[in-house]
Amino acid sequence: MSAQPSVTRLYDAAAHDGRIKDDAAQRRVLPMLDRIVRELAKAPAPAPQGKRWLGRLFGGSAPQPASGVRGLYLWGGVGRGKSMLMDLTMEAAPIAAKRRVHFHEFMQEVQAGLAEARRTSAQDTVRPVAERIAAETRLLCFDEMQITDIADAMIVGRLFQLLFDAGVTVVTTSNRVPEDLYKHGLNRQLFLPFIALIRQRLEVVHLESDRDHRQGRAGGEQVWFTPDDALAKRALDAAWDDLTDCAEPEPLHLSVMGRKVELPAADGRVARAGFQDLCGKPLGPADYLAVADAVDVLLIDGIPRLGSQNFDAAKRFVTLVDALYEAKVRVFASAADEPERLYTSGTGSFEFERTASRLREMRAADWGKPEGDETGATP
Repeated sequence: MSAQPSVTRLYDAAAHDGRIKDDAAQRRVLPMLDRIVRELAKAPAPAPQGKRWLGRLFGGSAPQPASGVRGLYLWGGVGRGKSMLMDLTMEAAPIAAKRRVHFHEFMQEVQAGLAEARRTSAQDTVRPVAERIAAETRLLCFDEMQITDIADAMIVGRLFQLLFDAGVTVVTTSNRVPEDLYKHGLNRQLFLPFIALIRQRLEVVHLESDRDHRQGRAGGEQVWFTPDDALAKRALDAAWDDLTDCAEPEPLHLSVMGRKVELPAADGRVARAGFQDLCGKPLGPADYLAVADAVDVLLIDGIPRLGSQNFDAAKRFVTLVDALYEAKVRVFASAADEPERLYTSGTGSFEFERTASRLREMRAADWGKPEGDETGATP
């Protein structure tokens, strides 16, 4: 009989095969993740439900009793391997009722569920959403927990209290210590109980590796052109011609929650848009997830320097890159500077370190959706 899967065994195999570099800081986290996997294996399984909860918001069995499994909040700098450790946990967990999702995407689904509950005139709109998640999911893995939207900030405390009480185990990554979540946000005092809940129900661990594992990866063809001048434009024109066999572009219209999102130029699953087209308009996570789902390659013209002068556009760009990264979209861009030097000071510059690191990783020669993948899902 083969040994029970564990995060440590999967980590050892990946390090032995050269898929990851062995890291002492990462190894210190492995026993905690192994504990979560073991306790999930012993916890009672919920009654079978469908694969997705959002489309069937109401109905299904009641949430299961709390299992007592304590989750993990893993925070630290960019490129330290947080997402990799979370993915190994997902792979090792010997249960079917598990889901790995970017936090932005999850909260979009929750907000849609709340809107559906309001249409039924439900007095308590959060409980049915939480019950549906808990009925179908025993392990939730969130990549990059961050709270920037007041609508999310006002509901996460009660939502997660209900999920924890129903026995859902949460493993999440973040660049920030919990006390820095929603920092300086509107009505932040109403958010503080959620921080206390994280400390109570999740083990909070700082991944203190001094190595950025995204840096130094082998690059492929040039995809980032700087400065943003005539030469950069010609380089993107050449990339377009090469990717589309000189096709004449047509606009791509996407329907998102009753709105229309337009990419000015597209051919098949290759699209091109200016920074202002993507980030100068009031678009949000759902719009960017739709873009990432619709294309395999995106060319972006004219990324400027970012800061207080264009703070809203900069926040949208961070959300856009998150969506493109999760969906493995290949990005070509012209920009005012290298990613690490686009946003160097002021409010938001800390969060942008992760974005710059992701953009650097996305230059790798093997970056992109697997051939034939038309779903936009992360493999």
